[in-house]
Amino acid sequence: MLTLLALAVLAQDPQPKSERELRAAKDVPETMTQEQALASLERSLAFITSSQNPDGSWCGSAPDSVMELGFNPETYYTWQLGAVELTLMSLMQCDETPERRRALERGMEWLCTTRLPARGSDWDVDYMWPSLYGVVCALDALDDPRFAAQEWQRKIDARGRAFMEILERSQVPDGGWGYYDDPPFTNRPKWATSFATATVVPALADAQKRGWFADPKVRERAVAYIAGCALPNGAYEYDLNPIPRAGVGESINSVKGSLGRIQICNWALRRCGIKFVTDEKIREGLGFFMEHHRFLDVARMRPVPHEAYYANAGYFYFFGHYYAALAINELPATEREAWHAKLRPHLVKCQYDDGSTSDFLHSRYDILASTAYAAMALDLGLPDARTDAR
Repeated sequence: MLTLLALAVLAQDPQPKSERELRAAKDVPETMTQEQALASLERSLAFITSSQNPDGSWCGSAPDSVMELGFNPETYYTWQLGAVELTLMSLMQCDETPERRRALERGMEWLCTTRLPARGSDWDVDYMWPSLYGVVCALDALDDPRFAAQEWQRKIDARGRAFMEILERSQVPDGGWGYYDDPPFTNRPKWATSFATATVVPALADAQKRGWFADPKVRERAVAYIAGCALPNGAYEYDLNPIPRAGVGESINSVKGSLGRIQICNWALRRCGIKFVTDEKIREGLGFFMEHHRFLDVARMRPVPHEAYYANAGYFYFFGHYYAALAINELPATEREAWHAKLRPHLVKCQYDDGSTSDFLHSRYDILASTAYAAMALDLGLPDARTDAR
Protein backbone atom coordinates (compact mmCIF):
# COMPACT_ATOMS: atom_id res chain seq x y z
CA MET A 1 0.00 0.00 0.00
CA LEU A 2 2.79 2.43 0.91
CA THR A 3 4.52 1.70 -2.39
CA LEU A 4 1.33 2.49 -4.30
CA LEU A 5 0.92 5.75 -2.40
CA ALA A 6 4.52 6.71 -3.11
CA LEU A 7 4.04 6.02 -6.83
CA ALA A 8 0.87 8.10 -6.80
CA VAL A 9 2.72 11.00 -5.24
CA LEU A 10 5.49 10.78 -7.82
CA ALA A 11 2.91 10.65 -10.59
CA GLN A 12 1.38 13.91 -9.44
CA ASP A 13 2.60 17.09 -11.07
CA PRO A 14 1.64 19.83 -8.58
CA GLN A 15 4.06 22.21 -10.29
CA PRO A 16 3.14 22.83 -13.95
CA LYS A 17 5.94 22.74 -16.50
CA SER A 18 5.75 26.48 -17.11
CA GLU A 19 6.09 27.00 -13.34
CA ARG A 20 9.23 24.89 -13.18
CA GLU A 21 10.74 26.73 -16.11
CA LEU A 22 9.91 30.07 -14.51
CA ARG A 23 11.61 29.18 -11.26
CA ALA A 24 14.67 27.97 -13.12
CA ALA A 25 14.88 31.14 -15.16
CA LYS A 26 17.76 33.53 -14.56
CA ASP A 27 15.81 36.66 -15.42
CA VAL A 28 13.74 37.07 -12.23
CA PRO A 29 14.41 40.73 -11.43
CA GLU A 30 15.96 41.82 -8.15
CA THR A 31 13.30 44.50 -7.77
CA MET A 32 9.86 45.22 -9.18
CA THR A 33 7.85 48.40 -9.55
CA GLN A 34 4.52 49.14 -7.92
CA GLU A 35 2.83 49.20 -11.31
CA GLN A 36 4.03 45.69 -12.15
CA ALA A 37 2.92 44.43 -8.76
CA LEU A 38 -0.49 46.05 -9.14
CA ALA A 39 -1.06 44.12 -12.36
CA SER A 40 -0.22 40.88 -10.56
CA LEU A 41 -2.49 41.82 -7.65
CA GLU A 42 -5.41 42.41 -10.02
CA ARG A 43 -4.93 38.91 -11.47
CA SER A 44 -4.91 37.41 -7.98
CA LEU A 45 -8.13 39.15 -7.01
CA ALA A 46 -9.76 38.12 -10.30
CA PHE A 47 -8.97 34.49 -9.47
CA ILE A 48 -10.43 34.89 -5.99
CA THR A 49 -13.72 36.34 -7.17
CA SER A 50 -14.08 33.90 -10.07
CA SER A 51 -13.46 30.80 -7.94
CA GLN A 52 -16.08 31.45 -5.26
CA ASN A 53 -18.58 28.64 -4.68
CA PRO A 54 -22.33 29.22 -5.13
CA ASP A 55 -22.87 29.10 -1.35
CA GLY A 56 -20.37 31.93 -0.77
CA SER A 57 -17.48 29.74 0.36
CA TRP A 58 -14.31 28.88 -1.53
CA CYS A 59 -12.42 25.63 -2.24
CA GLY A 60 -13.73 22.53 -0.47
CA SER A 61 -13.43 20.33 2.58
CA ALA A 62 -12.15 17.11 0.98
CA PRO A 63 -8.55 16.00 0.38
CA ASP A 64 -7.06 16.74 -3.04
CA SER A 65 -3.84 14.73 -2.67
CA VAL A 66 -2.80 11.33 -1.39
CA MET A 67 -0.29 13.19 0.76
CA GLU A 68 -3.22 14.57 2.77
CA LEU A 69 -4.79 11.21 3.54
CA GLY A 70 -4.75 10.03 7.12
CA PHE A 71 -6.31 13.08 8.74
CA ASN A 72 -9.71 13.13 10.35
CA PRO A 73 -12.40 14.40 7.92
CA GLU A 74 -12.90 17.40 10.21
CA THR A 75 -9.36 18.56 9.48
CA TYR A 76 -10.11 19.24 5.82
CA TYR A 77 -13.01 21.47 6.85
CA THR A 78 -10.76 23.41 9.23
CA TRP A 79 -8.26 24.01 6.42
CA GLN A 80 -11.03 25.23 4.14
CA LEU A 81 -12.37 27.54 6.83
CA GLY A 82 -8.95 29.06 7.52
CA ALA A 83 -8.35 29.64 3.82
CA VAL A 84 -11.73 31.35 3.45
CA GLU A 85 -10.91 33.67 6.37
CA LEU A 86 -7.65 34.69 4.71
CA THR A 87 -9.54 35.31 1.48
CA LEU A 88 -12.04 37.57 3.24
CA MET A 89 -9.15 39.44 4.87
CA SER A 90 -7.65 40.04 1.43
CA LEU A 91 -10.95 41.32 0.01
CA MET A 92 -11.36 43.68 2.96
CA GLN A 93 -7.81 44.97 2.61
CA CYS A 94 -7.61 45.47 -1.15
CA ASP A 95 -9.39 48.09 -3.23
CA GLU A 96 -13.08 47.43 -3.77
CA THR A 97 -14.91 46.77 -7.02
CA PRO A 98 -18.59 45.77 -7.31
CA GLU A 99 -17.55 42.19 -8.02
CA ARG A 100 -15.23 42.05 -5.01
CA ARG A 101 -17.86 43.62 -2.79
CA ARG A 102 -20.37 40.95 -3.73
CA ALA A 103 -17.82 38.20 -3.12
CA LEU A 104 -16.89 39.70 0.24
CA GLU A 105 -20.47 39.95 1.47
CA ARG A 106 -21.38 36.46 0.29
CA GLY A 107 -18.25 35.05 1.85
CA MET A 108 -18.81 36.83 5.15
CA GLU A 109 -22.36 35.53 5.30
CA TRP A 110 -21.03 32.00 4.82
CA LEU A 111 -18.41 32.49 7.53
CA CYS A 112 -21.01 33.76 10.00
CA THR A 113 -23.47 30.92 9.37
CA THR A 114 -21.33 27.86 8.68
CA ARG A 115 -20.75 25.52 11.60
CA LEU A 116 -17.86 26.12 13.95
CA PRO A 117 -14.78 23.91 13.57
CA ALA A 118 -14.09 21.03 15.94
CA ARG A 119 -11.03 19.15 17.10
CA GLY A 120 -10.18 16.49 14.55
CA SER A 121 -8.80 13.83 16.88
CA ASP A 122 -6.81 13.37 20.06
CA TRP A 123 -3.59 14.64 18.45
CA ASP A 124 -5.01 16.88 15.71
CA VAL A 125 -6.02 20.38 16.81
CA ASP A 126 -5.86 22.01 13.38
CA TYR A 127 -9.08 23.80 14.27
CA MET A 128 -6.81 26.32 15.97
CA TRP A 129 -5.98 27.79 12.54
CA PRO A 130 -9.55 28.90 11.68
CA SER A 131 -9.99 30.00 15.28
CA LEU A 132 -6.84 32.15 15.19
CA TYR A 133 -7.60 33.71 11.84
CA GLY A 134 -11.31 33.77 12.66
CA VAL A 135 -10.65 36.21 15.51
CA VAL A 136 -8.47 38.38 13.25
CA CYS A 137 -10.95 38.28 10.36
CA ALA A 138 -13.95 39.08 12.56
CA LEU A 139 -12.21 42.03 14.20
CA ASP A 140 -11.20 43.39 10.79
CA ALA A 141 -14.79 43.08 9.61
CA LEU A 142 -16.24 44.83 12.66
CA ASP A 143 -14.06 47.85 11.87
CA ASP A 144 -14.94 47.76 8.16
CA PRO A 145 -17.60 50.34 7.19
CA ARG A 146 -19.10 47.86 4.73
CA PHE A 147 -20.26 45.85 7.75
CA ALA A 148 -21.42 48.77 9.88
CA ALA A 149 -25.09 47.77 9.72
CA GLN A 150 -26.46 46.46 13.00
CA GLU A 151 -27.29 43.01 11.65
CA TRP A 152 -23.81 42.54 10.25
CA GLN A 153 -22.26 43.73 13.52
CA ARG A 154 -24.38 41.29 15.50
CA LYS A 155 -23.51 38.27 13.34
CA ILE A 156 -19.80 39.03 13.03
CA ASP A 157 -19.42 39.82 16.73
CA ALA A 158 -21.10 36.55 17.66
CA ARG A 159 -18.87 34.57 15.35
CA GLY A 160 -15.72 36.32 16.60
CA ARG A 161 -16.68 35.61 20.20
CA ALA A 162 -17.18 31.94 19.35
CA PHE A 163 -13.70 31.70 17.81
CA MET A 164 -12.22 33.51 20.81
CA GLU A 165 -13.91 31.06 23.17
CA ILE A 166 -12.18 28.20 21.36
CA LEU A 167 -8.84 29.97 21.75
CA GLU A 168 -9.37 30.76 25.42
CA ARG A 169 -10.06 27.15 26.35
CA SER A 170 -7.26 25.85 24.09
CA GLN A 171 -4.39 28.12 25.14
CA VAL A 172 -1.54 25.91 26.31
CA PRO A 173 -0.25 26.42 29.87
CA ASP A 174 2.87 28.13 28.50
CA GLY A 175 0.67 30.74 26.80
CA GLY A 176 0.67 29.92 23.09
CA TRP A 177 -1.47 28.15 20.52
CA GLY A 178 -0.56 25.26 18.24
CA TYR A 179 -2.25 22.74 16.00
CA TYR A 180 -1.17 19.32 17.29
CA ASP A 181 -0.85 17.71 20.68
CA ASP A 182 1.38 15.07 22.22
CA PRO A 183 0.45 12.16 24.46
CA PRO A 184 -0.94 11.96 27.03
CA PHE A 185 -3.71 13.76 25.14
CA THR A 186 -5.72 16.30 27.09
CA ASN A 187 -8.69 18.59 26.47
CA ARG A 188 -6.38 21.60 26.74
CA PRO A 189 -3.48 21.03 24.34
CA LYS A 190 0.08 21.20 25.65
CA TRP A 191 2.09 22.18 22.54
CA ALA A 192 2.17 25.51 20.74
CA THR A 193 4.30 27.33 18.17
CA SER A 194 5.69 30.84 18.02
CA PHE A 195 4.26 31.62 14.59
CA ALA A 196 0.74 30.31 15.19
CA THR A 197 0.54 32.36 18.39
CA ALA A 198 1.85 35.44 16.59
CA THR A 199 -1.00 35.42 14.06
CA VAL A 200 -3.52 36.54 16.67
CA VAL A 201 -1.59 38.35 19.42
CA PRO A 202 -1.81 41.87 17.92
CA ALA A 203 -5.59 41.48 17.63
CA LEU A 204 -6.10 40.39 21.22
CA ALA A 205 -6.02 43.94 22.59
CA ASP A 206 -9.05 44.82 20.46
CA ALA A 207 -10.75 41.53 21.35
CA GLN A 208 -10.31 42.29 25.04
CA LYS A 209 -11.73 45.80 24.65
CA ARG A 210 -14.79 44.30 22.99
CA GLY A 211 -15.28 41.97 25.93
CA TRP A 212 -14.50 38.78 24.06
CA PHE A 213 -12.42 37.60 27.01
CA ALA A 214 -11.97 39.01 30.52
CA ASP A 215 -8.67 37.68 31.84
CA PRO A 216 -5.78 39.96 30.71
CA LYS A 217 -3.40 37.07 31.34
CA VAL A 218 -4.65 35.43 28.13
CA ARG A 219 -2.91 38.11 26.08
CA GLU A 220 0.03 38.55 28.45
CA ARG A 221 0.89 34.85 28.40
CA ALA A 222 0.69 34.75 24.59
CA VAL A 223 3.00 37.75 24.19
CA ALA A 224 5.45 36.23 26.68
CA TYR A 225 5.37 32.94 24.78
CA ILE A 226 6.51 34.59 21.55
CA ALA A 227 9.10 36.76 23.28
CA GLY A 228 10.49 33.65 25.00
CA CYS A 229 11.09 32.06 21.59
CA ALA A 230 13.45 34.88 20.52
CA LEU A 231 17.04 33.67 20.14
CA PRO A 232 20.27 35.68 20.26
CA ASN A 233 21.03 34.84 16.63
CA GLY A 234 17.93 36.73 15.43
CA ALA A 235 15.86 33.58 14.88
CA TYR A 236 12.77 32.45 16.76
CA GLU A 237 12.30 28.95 18.08
CA TYR A 238 9.63 26.87 16.40
CA ASP A 239 8.17 26.20 19.83
CA LEU A 240 9.11 27.38 23.31
CA ASN A 241 11.61 25.20 25.16
CA PRO A 242 12.77 25.41 28.80
CA ILE A 243 16.33 25.45 27.52
CA PRO A 244 16.42 27.49 24.27
CA ARG A 245 17.69 25.63 21.22
CA ALA A 246 19.70 28.13 19.24
CA GLY A 247 20.28 25.60 16.52
CA VAL A 248 23.47 24.26 14.95
CA GLY A 249 24.03 22.67 11.57
CA GLU A 250 20.75 22.47 9.68
CA SER A 251 18.55 23.07 12.71
CA ILE A 252 15.08 24.49 12.17
CA ASN A 253 15.96 27.04 14.85
CA SER A 254 18.85 28.47 12.89
CA VAL A 255 18.28 31.73 11.04
CA LYS A 256 17.93 29.86 7.75
CA GLY A 257 15.32 27.57 9.29
CA SER A 258 13.48 30.48 10.89
CA LEU A 259 12.98 32.65 7.80
CA GLY A 260 9.22 32.13 7.81
CA ARG A 261 8.94 32.86 11.55
CA ILE A 262 11.25 35.82 12.08
CA GLN A 263 9.02 38.28 10.24
CA ILE A 264 5.73 37.40 11.92
CA CYS A 265 7.25 37.25 15.39
CA ASN A 266 9.01 40.59 14.96
CA TRP A 267 5.82 42.14 13.60
CA ALA A 268 3.59 40.73 16.32
CA LEU A 269 5.86 41.73 19.19
CA ARG A 270 6.36 45.18 17.68
CA ARG A 271 2.59 45.66 17.46
CA CYS A 272 2.35 44.62 21.11
CA GLY A 273 4.88 47.25 22.18
CA ILE A 274 7.77 44.92 23.01
CA LYS A 275 10.76 47.23 23.13
CA PHE A 276 13.48 44.85 21.95
CA VAL A 277 11.87 44.73 18.48
CA THR A 278 13.49 47.92 17.25
CA ASP A 279 13.68 49.20 13.69
CA GLU A 280 17.13 47.69 13.52
CA LYS A 281 15.86 44.27 14.57
CA ILE A 282 13.17 44.40 11.89
CA ARG A 283 15.78 45.38 9.30
CA GLU A 284 17.96 42.51 10.48
CA GLY A 285 15.10 40.02 10.04
CA LEU A 286 14.22 41.33 6.59
CA GLY A 287 17.90 41.21 5.64
CA PHE A 288 18.02 37.54 6.63
CA PHE A 289 14.86 36.93 4.58
CA MET A 290 16.37 38.39 1.41
CA GLU A 291 19.88 36.99 1.88
CA HIS A 292 18.75 33.41 2.48
CA HIS A 293 15.59 33.42 0.38
CA ARG A 294 16.84 30.52 -1.72
CA PHE A 295 16.03 28.14 1.13
CA LEU A 296 12.37 29.12 0.88
CA ASP A 297 12.52 28.71 -2.90
CA VAL A 298 13.90 25.19 -2.53
CA ALA A 299 11.21 24.20 -0.04
CA ARG A 300 8.27 25.58 -1.99
CA MET A 301 6.05 22.86 -3.51
CA ARG A 302 7.94 20.01 -1.86
CA PRO A 303 5.26 17.48 -0.89
CA VAL A 304 6.82 16.35 2.41
CA PRO A 305 6.83 18.92 5.23
CA HIS A 306 10.22 19.98 6.59
CA GLU A 307 12.24 17.86 4.16
CA ALA A 308 14.10 20.85 2.69
CA TYR A 309 17.30 22.40 4.01
CA TYR A 310 17.05 23.67 7.59
CA ALA A 311 13.71 21.84 7.90
CA ASN A 312 11.89 24.47 5.86
CA ALA A 313 8.45 23.44 4.63
CA GLY A 314 6.70 24.53 1.46
CA TYR A 315 3.83 26.17 3.31
CA PHE A 316 6.22 28.63 4.98
CA TYR A 317 6.57 30.47 1.68
CA PHE A 318 3.57 32.77 1.28
CA PHE A 319 2.93 32.92 5.01
CA GLY A 320 6.45 34.29 5.42
CA HIS A 321 6.10 36.80 2.58
CA TYR A 322 2.84 38.23 3.90
CA TYR A 323 4.29 38.88 7.32
CA ALA A 324 7.48 40.21 5.78
CA ALA A 325 5.32 42.84 4.07
CA LEU A 326 3.68 43.68 7.39
CA ALA A 327 7.11 43.92 9.05
CA ILE A 328 8.28 46.26 6.28
CA ASN A 329 5.42 48.60 7.06
CA GLU A 330 6.60 48.89 10.66
CA LEU A 331 9.68 50.73 9.39
CA PRO A 332 9.80 54.47 8.64
CA ALA A 333 7.80 55.32 5.51
CA THR A 334 10.89 56.44 3.61
CA GLU A 335 12.40 52.93 3.83
CA ARG A 336 9.42 50.82 2.87
CA GLU A 337 9.40 51.02 -0.91
CA ALA A 338 12.95 49.74 -1.24
CA TRP A 339 12.07 46.64 0.79
CA HIS A 340 8.75 46.03 -0.98
CA ALA A 341 10.52 46.35 -4.35
CA LYS A 342 12.78 43.43 -3.32
CA LEU A 343 9.88 41.37 -2.00
CA ARG A 344 7.56 41.64 -5.01
CA PRO A 345 9.52 39.52 -7.53
CA HIS A 346 9.40 36.54 -5.15
CA LEU A 347 5.60 36.77 -5.14
CA VAL A 348 4.97 37.52 -8.79
CA LYS A 349 7.38 34.88 -10.11
CA CYS A 350 5.18 32.18 -8.55
CA GLN A 351 1.89 33.31 -10.05
CA TYR A 352 0.08 31.03 -12.48
CA ASP A 353 -1.62 32.26 -15.65
CA ASP A 354 -5.05 32.27 -13.96
CA GLY A 355 -3.81 34.57 -11.17
CA SER A 356 -3.56 31.91 -8.49
CA THR A 357 -0.46 30.63 -6.75
CA SER A 358 0.49 27.81 -4.41
CA ASP A 359 3.32 26.60 -2.22
CA PHE A 360 2.31 23.12 -1.00
CA LEU A 361 0.66 20.11 -2.67
CA HIS A 362 -1.38 22.29 -5.02
CA SER A 363 -4.48 21.54 -2.98
CA ARG A 364 -7.49 23.82 -3.29
CA TYR A 365 -7.22 25.17 0.24
CA ASP A 366 -3.51 25.88 -0.25
CA ILE A 367 -4.07 27.58 -3.62
CA LEU A 368 -6.70 29.81 -2.03
CA ALA A 369 -4.66 30.63 1.08
CA SER A 370 -1.47 31.21 -0.91
CA THR A 371 -3.25 33.53 -3.33
CA ALA A 372 -4.79 35.51 -0.46
CA TYR A 373 -1.42 35.82 1.32
CA ALA A 374 0.25 36.95 -1.92
CA ALA A 375 -2.48 39.47 -2.68
CA MET A 376 -2.24 41.03 0.78
CA ALA A 377 1.55 41.11 0.63
CA LEU A 378 1.50 42.92 -2.72
CA ASP A 379 -1.25 45.29 -1.61
CA LEU A 380 0.69 46.37 1.48
CA GLY A 381 3.33 47.92 -0.75
CA LEU A 382 1.05 49.65 -3.25
CA PRO A 383 -0.38 52.89 -1.81
CA ASP A 384 1.25 55.08 -4.46
CA ALA A 385 0.26 52.84 -7.38
CA ARG A 386 -3.36 52.78 -6.25
CA THR A 387 -3.43 56.54 -5.89
CA ASP A 388 -1.97 56.98 -9.39
CA ALA A 389 -4.43 54.48 -10.87
CA ARG A 390 -7.37 56.56 -9.63
